[in-house]
Amino acid sequence: MSSVTAPATSGAPVPFVIDGQNVLPEKLFNVVNPATGEVVHQAASATEEHVRLVVDSAAKAFESWKTSQPRARRDILLKAAEVLRRRKEELGDYLVAETGAPRQWADFNVDAAAEFIVDVAGRILTLEGSVPATKDEGTGALILKEPFGVVLAIAPWNAPYILGVRSILFPLAAGNTAILKGSELCPRTMWGIVSAFHEAGLPAGVLNLLFHEPANAPAVTRALIADPAVKKINFTGSTAIGRIIGRLAGENLKPVLLELGGKAPAIVWEDADLQNAAVQCALGAFLNAGQICMSTERILVHKAISAQFEKALVGAIEHIFGPQGPAPVLINTAGVAKNKNLVQDAVAKGARVVYGNPEAVEGAGAQMRPVVLAGVTPEMDIYKTESFGPTVSLFEIETEEEALRLANDTEYGLSSAVFTEDLRRGLRLAKGIETGAVHINSMTVHDEGTLPHGGAKASGYGRFNTALGLEEWVRTKSVTFKW
Repeated sequence: MSSVTAPATSGAPVPFVIDGQNVLPEKLFNVVNPATGEVVHQAASATEEHVRLVVDSAAKAFESWKTSQPRARRDILLKAAEVLRRRKEELGDYLVAETGAPRQWADFNVDAAAEFIVDVAGRILTLEGSVPATKDEGTGALILKEPFGVVLAIAPWNAPYILGVRSILFPLAAGNTAILKGSELCPRTMWGIVSAFHEAGLPAGVLNLLFHEPANAPAVTRALIADPAVKKINFTGSTAIGRIIGRLAGENLKPVLLELGGKAPAIVWEDADLQNAAVQCALGAFLNAGQICMSTERILVHKAISAQFEKALVGAIEHIFGPQGPAPVLINTAGVAKNKNLVQDAVAKGARVVYGNPEAVEGAGAQMRPVVLAGVTPEMDIYKTESFGPTVSLFEIETEEEALRLANDTEYGLSSAVFTEDLRRGLRLAKGIETGAVHINSMTVHDEGTLPHGGAKASGYGRFNTALGLEEWVRTKSVTFKW
């Protein structure tokens, strides 16, 4: 065992964190940088035996953490934000090496994660119960709000500092302990989160960390969810895996918060500022190679401005993501293959490539430049499928009813955008879209601490952020008494 607060040695295996210590088992798996195709290091692979260890550690730590003073928790969180900022370069290096993302994305992740921590730290003291009126004279009541206990947090790789921190931040702030099941694609990055919280003074056992090779995912996840000490789960990831997590949670009668996939539409009305709409749609579609659950996947453009917008969009893509720079890196070659197959299927069925070369092969095979399609119809796979990559489809519309029909013709409902200079129309369309968020005159990718974040339909349920995000991690207890 070794200290979890010391910076990692380059190339060294990535350990678990159990009861405040680094733990390295015999079983390891390779972690590959998708930009180069090279193994950057190995990481510990969990089994059901390790599940027992982390659950026992978290359950034991909960007995004291649940009674900790809110101010003490606040101070630890504020210190954690300081540590993230101070270790920004180190933590950013982990993300770049494991996911192939550009440095700007890594820095943004660390900065945003620190901001979220500060926001939540400031909300801890607002968690309070109530004293309701009762029907009988001489009686009283208290409504207490208490933490659940041990929380299982499952976080993805695509914005790992933001989503990894978010998965544990709200539970910890509310007095729960947490087990972070980090992505096997960026284990060192997830270790960096846990290391920062421990450096900030988080007691041993309050936050534990596991990851595993893909083959062990079913057994480890099932064991974690089924353990009686685990009281609630949050999962951010694909809808397909979210259905599995939800089913396992239901079988064990445990509440779960799910933030899942998306197929975000952007409606561009005829009175829109075309340049702003084009830039925002390009950013919304292709930031992080389109590997964001809120990424723009459908752009619904009024027929009267369709040709002008198409030209403006191509210009915006060229300016922001032009061919002079390196091709965006996806997390693996499977992501590239999926997107190319979606494009090939659409073109074979009559779609038109407005921008990009879907046949191009670059780097180690996990790179793909933006592709824009037009003429997409419901018979094409890309019409319904979340691409989670650098592809976006254009549609023509003429009425608000048609725009809403197309925007809502998907199982997803996480984010959306509307571009118009008429605020009344923008609000009218916003009310008609079945989604967790609508952003008028800005891109679909938008998340901040003052806004509840979560989806509708198959994009999940429950909310992160704001006071609602804290309320997710406490349950009420009614106490009555006679005078």
